Amino acid sequence: MTNWYQQSVDEVIANCDTDPDKGLSAEEAQRRLSQFGPNELEEQQGRSPWLIFLRQFAEPLVILLIVAAIVAALIGEVVDSLFIAFILVANAIIGFVQEYRAERAVAALRKMAAPHARVIRDGQVKDIPAREVVPGDIVLLEAGMRVVADLRLVQTSNLQIDEAALTGESFPVSKQAAAQLPEETVVGDRTNMAFASTLVTYGRGQGVVAETGMGTQMGQIAALLQTTEAGKTPLQIRMAQAGKWLIAATLLICAVVFMGGWLRGEKITDMFLTAVSLAVAAVPEGLPAVVTITLALGAQQMVRRHALIRRLPAVETLGSVTVICSDKTGTLTQGTMSVQVLSANRSLITVAESEDGLRADFQSNGEALAVSEEPHFSLLLRSSSLCTDARIQQPCTPEETATGDPTEIALVKVAAQAGLVKGELETEYPRIDEIPFESARKRMTTLHRVPEYESPSAGPQPAQSGGEVGDPRLRDKAQTAGEFVSYTKGALEMVLAGCRFILRDNQVQPLSDADKTEIISQHEQLAAQGLRVLAAAYRLWEEAPAMEADSVEQEMVFIGFAGMSDPIRPEAQPAVQTCKQAGIVPVMITGDHAATAANIAQQLGILAEGQQTMTGQQLATTSVEALEAQVDDVSVYARVSPKDKVNIVEAWQNRGQIVAMTGDGVNDAPALKRADIGVAMGISGTDVSKEASDMILLDDNFATIVAAVERGRVIYDNIRKFFRYMLGTNAGEILTMFGSILLGWPLPLLPAQILWINLVTDGLPALALGVEPPEPGVMKRPPRDPNESVFARGMGPFILWVGVYMAICALGLFSYVFRNVHGLTGDVMQAEKAARTACFAVLAFLQMANVLAVRSETESVFRIGFWGNRQLIGAVVLTIVMQFAVTYMPWLQSILHTTALSAAHMGLCVGLASTLFFAVEIEKALRRRRGAVAPAEEA
Repeated sequence: MTNWYQQSVDEVIANCDTDPDKGLSAEEAQRRLSQFGPNELEEQQGRSPWLIFLRQFAEPLVILLIVAAIVAALIGEVVDSLFIAFILVANAIIGFVQEYRAERAVAALRKMAAPHARVIRDGQVKDIPAREVVPGDIVLLEAGMRVVADLRLVQTSNLQIDEAALTGESFPVSKQAAAQLPEETVVGDRTNMAFASTLVTYGRGQGVVAETGMGTQMGQIAALLQTTEAGKTPLQIRMAQAGKWLIAATLLICAVVFMGGWLRGEKITDMFLTAVSLAVAAVPEGLPAVVTITLALGAQQMVRRHALIRRLPAVETLGSVTVICSDKTGTLTQGTMSVQVLSANRSLITVAESEDGLRADFQSNGEALAVSEEPHFSLLLRSSSLCTDARIQQPCTPEETATGDPTEIALVKVAAQAGLVKGELETEYPRIDEIPFESARKRMTTLHRVPEYESPSAGPQPAQSGGEVGDPRLRDKAQTAGEFVSYTKGALEMVLAGCRFILRDNQVQPLSDADKTEIISQHEQLAAQGLRVLAAAYRLWEEAPAMEADSVEQEMVFIGFAGMSDPIRPEAQPAVQTCKQAGIVPVMITGDHAATAANIAQQLGILAEGQQTMTGQQLATTSVEALEAQVDDVSVYARVSPKDKVNIVEAWQNRGQIVAMTGDGVNDAPALKRADIGVAMGISGTDVSKEASDMILLDDNFATIVAAVERGRVIYDNIRKFFRYMLGTNAGEILTMFGSILLGWPLPLLPAQILWINLVTDGLPALALGVEPPEPGVMKRPPRDPNESVFARGMGPFILWVGVYMAICALGLFSYVFRNVHGLTGDVMQAEKAARTACFAVLAFLQMANVLAVRSETESVFRIGFWGNRQLIGAVVLTIVMQFAVTYMPWLQSILHTTALSAAHMGLCVGLASTLFFAVEIEKALRRRRGAVAPAEEA
């Protein structure tokens, strides 16, 4: 691809074979349209709703359930088959609803394209559809226009373009057509280019179309977005692993039982039915639905915390995050420029905005100051407000709206907060003329008519004696006869260079070298704090001067300056500290300049001692492999490109980290899609970034990400709890069935009864576990190992011993009830039915004892509060009532093949089941003791 920014204007005109005055002919434009194609982005075919729905059935565990449903239907167990099918469809619908709008990023890019362009063709200015623009077209730019293609600028007049959506740059970029730039210049610094979909905010310009469609910077992002793969979440990986493990275990158990029975001489059909029953027992049919519903409930909880989840697995992935790569502007900072300090007459006052931004407190040495009544500061604010093109409608009200350059808006706003409203000032001091801002001068001047009465407050005029002025609202006629005043604002060094006088102690005095040194020193201190400084000066005129910078911007009186910044969000620093306590690495990635980014990062605690800042220019020459070796030492990335952001994410991921990436611009979309968690801004974010994300911050706040991470950790903890609960139950069922086969007993459970346990009595308590309150210290522990198995941290042994305990209880009770009923009635069928019903009931009650105990993996239930999860208590009570119903209600007995138990037998079921609760509590106490003893032994 041609580096147009390296070429001179003449070279570009020649290489594009065009005429800057006449443009292309209509015939040549048509030929080029046929050659290069329309100026639009190619849209990758998105997934249809049906594909999104069918994808919900692709997980190994779900596939296993589909096979089980088919087998159940083939052997005549229609109820069982329909039961499983219902759960599968419900689970798929929940997942489908959450993911339906997942693949629309390129479509959003297309919407951003400008609908029309103003070009020169055949020597005439014409408005044409943007899609018909071709390379070589001469495009005209004015304030308010959106750029239609990538242009090499050939003429500029104070041209400024907002490139925030493309580069992340906070401020509009001043453009210079005459510039020729070196090859390594990053996109954000290509001042002789205008890029597609950026917005002209000031001035005028003319450019020759260099690239169209997919050849533009925006097109490159679209291509990168289409080729960037969204990785699987940790939960999806763990669920897939668990599914494969369960499939293998199920097939092995079924094969052993089938072969063993066949070798023992049993009928093949009987052993097949037995193997199917075992398979049903081994598969936790309710697990996918419980996980999905728990994630959906977690998503609803996060919405209340201003985090909108677009893809369900992202809820749990947040709890796995080890690195948060955050944008600066609007996420860590407030996203709007505001004046922080004012300096005049050797005094410095601080400005503190209210939270709603409608009011401000002005303080000097800790004491409140009425700025509008203080002559030097009121003049500073008045001149700064009048010398702008910004507009604020309904200032200092909730309906306030602002247009214009962000720095000028900040000046107009702080003046209004001090009682100096621009609209009223312009009525008093109407603008007569102006000298627009130019990058070379770095300043702007406006000329105003002074009020006819003798209290103009325009500013005292220098007199040879020094000019005692007293109250500047009272003009001394001996000192001024001017009817006009010019106000100049701009970069301090440029304004100061045009000043000969300074306003000090109510006097206009000559500006000495000592004064200059003092002002520059103060400026350097503020700049070191990350503040952007704009100075103000004035000059009175008897007659309106010719507005030429060389004459008007000389002999001025220096008033003072304003220091402004995009202030840090008050909650950002505590959130960063919470991240570090939780073992999460915060990283700043921004399109802003390195010095500004580093300063903000230091204030927030992101850039610690020994950490580095890396620029886009350095990243351009660094491979992903080389970056992978450096990421631990780099906390701030500045002036980065979209590809750089993807590389940063991949470098962290290659080191085994789970990465959350925030962004609001088009340039962020590929990295958002590549990250484990893409986080878009809900207020300032583009449609592109939102469509590429997994989560949207409704308040654009970094602290919201940290709160969502905390909720994600809690949800993962709860998912582990119902894994322990549900798989422990399944282990008990499998071992009960397996033990009965080995003992040559009748089947203690029928397939319908197993499904009831796995779906009904498992489901409600498991869902209630999903809303278990957080345990203490959830954000004071390091992130879990991203490669950790779902059975890690002792879950496997726990499932095994609980399964053995449940099987012993169930088989023991089965044997006892069978012998007892058979001894009383002599009816084998009745005894077998009663024993099976007792086994069915005790397994259901054992589940309830287990679910009450697993609310914490280590802490006693009595310590965390037995009644702390009222939803769980309600689910346990309801499940027990339902189990009694299927035992004693005739119409349910016929469906689940049960019979009424005697009071003694039911009491035995309840009593035997309750022992599991105390067994789990004892196991947790032993684990706590081992955890306390181990560190002491190491010491």
